[in-house]
Amino acid sequence: MALIECRKLTRSYRRGQNVITPLHELDLDVEEGSFLSLMGPSGSGKTTLLNLIGGIDTPTSGSLTIDGRDLARMSRSQLARWRSDYIGYIFQLYNLVPTLTAYENVELPLLLHRLSRRERHRKVQLAMDLVGIADRHDHFPRQLSGGQEQRVAIARAIVADPRIIVADEPTWTARPPRRSSTCWYG
Repeated sequence: MALIECRKLTRSYRRGQNVITPLHELDLDVEEGSFLSLMGPSGSGKTTLLNLIGGIDTPTSGSLTIDGRDLARMSRSQLARWRSDYIGYIFQLYNLVPTLTAYENVELPLLLHRLSRRERHRKVQLAMDLVGIADRHDHFPRQLSGGQEQRVAIARAIVADPRIIVADEPTWTARPPRRSSTCWYG
């Protein structure tokens, strides 16, 4: 069984009286350990697919199963917990919290896990070291360059050691983390 299975996966949006369908009956299997890149023109459904896989959006029809779990059958709280365990998401515009330091932005996903303060600190330091941003731990996003903001976003995505990393339009300045089982790049 594949880690990710899409069957007739469809996502439509309504814009006024128009229905836009960026994904129409997609069938896709992704094996664990895969490293994939999605390419296509703007509006072709790349971000839509990533948001579905990341559990941020829900399909209009079809099924999406990740590691044997049908995401559409999960409650909101189950989906939130699953996302915190399975998904590391690097957003296209980083989505850093402007009132938090780089350290606090990286630490944020760990607050959903039962970890001691010491263990959280160890994990945050490791993630920030891996992307070369530890020296900016006390800086706020407005005090960072675009590349530094991106590295904070990457550290935040990898800090909880997720099974899947989803990156929407990344430009990697370093190697992707080795411990992730599947990486998606749109």
